[in-house]
Amino acid sequence: MLYINEEEVGGLLSMAAAVRAVEEVFRGLGAGSAVNIPRSRVRLPGHTLHVMSGGIPELNLTGLKAYTTTRHGARFLVLLFKADTGEPLVAIEADRLGQMRTGAASGVATKYMARDDAATVGVIGTGWQARSQLAAVCEVRNVTGVKAYGRDRTRREAYCREMSEALGVPVRPADSARACVEEVEVAITITSAARPVLEGAWLAPGTHVNAAGSNALIRSEIDAETVSRAGVVTVDSREQAKVECGDLLESVEKGLLQWDRVHELADVVAGHVPGRTDSDEITLFESQGLAVEDVAVAAVVYERAKAEGAGDPGSRTD
Repeated sequence: MLYINEEEVGGLLSMAAAVRAVEEVFRGLGAGSAVNIPRSRVRLPGHTLHVMSGGIPELNLTGLKAYTTTRHGARFLVLLFKADTGEPLVAIEADRLGQMRTGAASGVATKYMARDDAATVGVIGTGWQARSQLAAVCEVRNVTGVKAYGRDRTRREAYCREMSEALGVPVRPADSARACVEEVEVAITITSAARPVLEGAWLAPGTHVNAAGSNALIRSEIDAETVSRAGVVTVDSREQAKVECGDLLESVEKGLLQWDRVHELADVVAGHVPGRTDSDEITLFESQGLAVEDVAVAAVVYERAKAEGAGDPGSRTD
């Protein structure tokens, strides 16, 4: 089987391709063909193993992502198999891949839920994942201006310089989270915060929110007012959100939100429910991250690697 390392992934995968792949797999989920199994965790002292899996019949693929988190950081690996024969195809180091697919999911949500004329973006969070979040939104909208806020001023300014150069869009540092998201048309939260960094009172009518940083019930990036002001609330998986989405927990516990009002993004992409109903409506996408997103994006990397002769040739099976 083929082995593809992190450096190679960066050269094989574009954001445009990642967004297309994730959009198609959401369409498959909406049609009932793709299969996603939520994340499970094995916990040992100082070590957690996370495993998530899925299958995409249209691609003749199943796959899984496994990753560990320890005091030394996180390490990611995706495996793909042929669905019809069970043949193992590829192992892909997946830190960069996961970053791109997480951004791509927000890009798909923005494509279907943000106003068509959305051109301004506010990003709360300036770390590794914040880069692909902004790149994906710029992929699906004609963005003309961006504000970014992170607590560390040096990192905030470095992020703005880097992303301005990478995307050809002016990205300017904001002095506060509030200043970052006021009067923008797309707001992104991508932090590790345990308490909300975004308040619903700050949002202008018509804002679309991508909340992508939290996948634990004990953490939340947005407050209950953000949820209650949203006319449309979507998640990538309702099943997974019920056990991981701290952003929605407070609203559900207080009776401000019922799960039957929460739609899956796949149903929006498939046209079963609208992404928004009018231009002044606030919309919210809650991203926990799905295994089928990893499988879809890994398939792109695998096919490009075969076409370009990338990866470890000593491990090829085809």
